Amino acid sequence: QVQVVESGGGLVQPGGSLRLSCSYASSIFSVFTIGWYRQAPGRQREFVANINSNHVTNYTETVKGRFTISRENGEKTAYLQMNSLKPEDTAVYYCNVRWIKTDDWGKGVLVTVSL
Repeated sequence: QVQVVESGGGLVQPGGSLRLSCSYASSIFSVFTIGWYRQAPGRQREFVANINSNHVTNYTETVKGRFTISRENGEKTAYLQMNSLKPEDTAVYYCNVRWIKTDDWGKGVLVTVSL
């Protein structure tokens, strides 16, 4: 079974940047909608951004203008570029791969924004 593999998390100061990666080694990677979600301590998982097979993107309001989702189908990888990070962006970030009956999740990566 193909697994979702996230990478790129870590500790960053407020105002800094991180880029998360999501790899999914499927031969039909290009058809999937790739989404990023996050879950902060004590809170429910929430939608952050997604990108569909036509490269149409959606963002939650709190990250618009700061985060950019993209995909490289040849590399079977999607990215979440996060700029101007704030302490409230601290969370475990999860990648989701979805299409018809496929709805796969990664294990998540921790992003900590702190001095």
